[in-house]
Amino acid sequence: MIADIEEIFEIVVQCGVLLMECVGVTILLVTTVKSIWGCLRRDPHVRLTLAQGIALALEFKLGGEVLRTVIVREWSELAILGAIIVLRGALTFLIHWEIKTEEAHLG
Repeated sequence: MIADIEEIFEIVVQCGVLLMECVGVTILLVTTVKSIWGCLRRDPHVRLTLAQGIALALEFKLGGEVLRTVIVREWSELAILGAIIVLRGALTFLIHWEIKTEEAHLG
């Protein structure tokens, strides 16, 4: 009985991780297309749009990684996930800093 509940829980978590990863990738692809279009139109806000899209996509990807930690069973897997979370968190921080700088520059 408990094994069945654990299997169901693991499936639900894996589906949640997959959903969050897919949303992150979709946001990144849409942002890329919008940014390319903005470059072609010489939009001065294209860097800001791209940075905001990347930051949002990273938030979803980071959420997927945090959710993945729920089903980790070994310390080595947890260490790898921890490193990924730290790296994505650092990237998110840097991108948010870039967004604030770009917004201040554009006024």
